[in-house]
Amino acid sequence: MSSDSVKNTQRDVMHYDVLIVGAGPAGLAAAIKLKQLSQTTGKEISVCVLEKGAEVGAHILSGAVIDPIALNELIPNWHELGAPLNTQVSHDEFLILSEKQSWSIPHWLLPPLMSNKGNYIASLGDVCRWLAKQAEDLGVEIYAGFAAQEMLYGENQQVVGIITGDMGRDANSQPTAQFVQGIEIRAPYTLIAEGTRGSLTRALETRFNLRQSASPQKYGLGFKEVWRIPAEQHQSGLVQHSLGWPLSADTGGGSFIYHYGEQLVSIGFVVHLDYENPHLSPFDEFQRFKTHPKIKSLLKNGKRLSYGARAISEGGLQSLPNLIFPGGALIGCSAGMVNVPRIKGSHNAMKSGMLAAEAVFDALYKDKNNTKASLLSTYPKALRNSWVWQDLHAVRNVKPLLSKFGSWGGTLLGGFEMWLAAFKILLPYTLAHQKADHDCLKPAAEMPTIPYPKPDGVFSFDILNSISLSNITHDANQPCHLHLLDKNVSISINLAKFDAPEQRYCPAGVYEIVQMQNMPHLQINAQNCIHCKTCDIKDPTQNIVWVTPEGGSGPVYTGM
Repeated sequence: MSSDSVKNTQRDVMHYDVLIVGAGPAGLAAAIKLKQLSQTTGKEISVCVLEKGAEVGAHILSGAVIDPIALNELIPNWHELGAPLNTQVSHDEFLILSEKQSWSIPHWLLPPLMSNKGNYIASLGDVCRWLAKQAEDLGVEIYAGFAAQEMLYGENQQVVGIITGDMGRDANSQPTAQFVQGIEIRAPYTLIAEGTRGSLTRALETRFNLRQSASPQKYGLGFKEVWRIPAEQHQSGLVQHSLGWPLSADTGGGSFIYHYGEQLVSIGFVVHLDYENPHLSPFDEFQRFKTHPKIKSLLKNGKRLSYGARAISEGGLQSLPNLIFPGGALIGCSAGMVNVPRIKGSHNAMKSGMLAAEAVFDALYKDKNNTKASLLSTYPKALRNSWVWQDLHAVRNVKPLLSKFGSWGGTLLGGFEMWLAAFKILLPYTLAHQKADHDCLKPAAEMPTIPYPKPDGVFSFDILNSISLSNITHDANQPCHLHLLDKNVSISINLAKFDAPEQRYCPAGVYEIVQMQNMPHLQINAQNCIHCKTCDIKDPTQNIVWVTPEGGSGPVYTGM
């Protein structure tokens, strides 16, 4: 099939009342809420959810300790319906680590909002699979393996849907014998729930200037491994968090360890992406963390079952973009709903989806024949009046304080402000974020190198060994989804000034500097990509642009 014949082929078109891009907590909660409203009012509504992963949950990665507040509202009988929330938090610990020692902070010193009482340890991927079944039982159509690649706009410049990515193009973008052209999916309203640093979200923010009044979004890179450990080392319901080693005081981040299920432990590490040292490797910091004596004693004789990583939105309220645009809205982590000190966002994401669904339903039935989509202005108003806003407002200054004063000073000042919030004393100011994360790197020559130990193969591992546990599916003969705006910049600036930090901030070994004809060259191993989006965020020249690959590509996480 020639390129010309493809261009002349008319795309298939599907029509729905509401299109939702992303089958994560926000998107699925929105779909369920829409169908619930349909049942309650007797007004028919067609809802389509697109998921770029090979299956629902394939690209979902979270710690996860889940606050059930949104689920209680959405599906009050979730327990009877078999939701996979089976391990309730029994005990909280907060640790300070040095290289060899650990100290536990007394509970009475921690602000009340840091308590996990009433929360559940679970796999968020499993929860999303369960939510998908509830949605489908209500009549929602969910299509996994279809990547929404491009927005569709109408005559009045409103969003009218998306175009899915083509299937079956080769590495040179030419159609193969298996070529299937992407389709148009049209709807009066489109909800974007594609998660942190989504490519459609970036396009919408630019087209509609949605970030005009917002601080730069801030991010963290979160790693997670699931281990099965001996019964005598397992404490079901235990939640542990730590600060300190191996990170230096000027690098934000920390660990989480959650005991749940059948001798399972979720162990993870978050590195804030506003770090300065281009020699830092977040992956190696995580592996080094597991060699701490306290962590080694927990994992001794255990088995590592899975590995993954994902960028996290950390900007909070001041980094929220304008949430609405003609024909749709941003929900969940597409907007940025994570409460950083609580390390939680799924409850806020779900609630944002529910509120957006209510706004969409009202807009559709005020004028069913309206062809010019109105702004969903009731959605941001409802969000501002909800407990989501209260949750984020109470901690709005914590991340800026961490960025300005480092881990120790920022934690103390942030903790003080959270204690004031516990007594309903809210400070009259909101601190802005001063820099985007990609602007924070300093030249490599000005920063100390970091000698990372060789992985021991017992507690710490290399990247290729790790991503073998991510179940990556990726046809190597497809167009590269990691675009360089200028191929020369990777060498002339990134390598020359920052010692090619993409080799270290990527948690999947995608980027390598290799020698070709005695000259350095950036090699992109796109088949390793686990869709964390860190390269799109941290690249100091913003020369790397992440777009969706062929639908179904990427990790297929299980139990994450």
